[in-house]
Amino acid sequence: MAMTMNGEVQLAAPREAVWEKLNDPEVLKACIPGCEELEKTEDGGFRATAKMKVGPVSARFKGKVMLSDLDPPNGYKISGEGEGGVAGFAKGGATVKLAEKDGGTLLAYDVEAQIGGKLAQLGQRLINGAAKKLADEFFANFAKAVQG
Repeated sequence: MAMTMNGEVQLAAPREAVWEKLNDPEVLKACIPGCEELEKTEDGGFRATAKMKVGPVSARFKGKVMLSDLDPPNGYKISGEGEGGVAGFAKGGATVKLAEKDGGTLLAYDVEAQIGGKLAQLGQRLINGAAKKLADEFFANFAKAVQG
């Protein structure tokens, strides 16, 4: 099952500070809902473990994340894939763009993902709702992190 999502978040911080935090594993780990582990790998990416619950399906996803098309401090592409055992798998990517706006930074994101297994059987509406909730939670946490 394929899924797309996009949005914008206005952050009260300079673009360079936002860029720095977007590349800091400690900040990302603290902001990603359910994230138990996030560490840099030798190839410039990250290895991650996150516990997720979507409707009746609960799983611990282990996966890897890569950053590409790095254009500091304007944005990057983040792509990854994760395995959640019987719950299924998820893979996808997001384009993140930063722009100066109203004395702060406007962060715009565009996400495309594919999911399979038990998760995909839950239905598009439940999955989209859960994805939006996770994104909203991440950006609320991230806004707090960049604004100190």
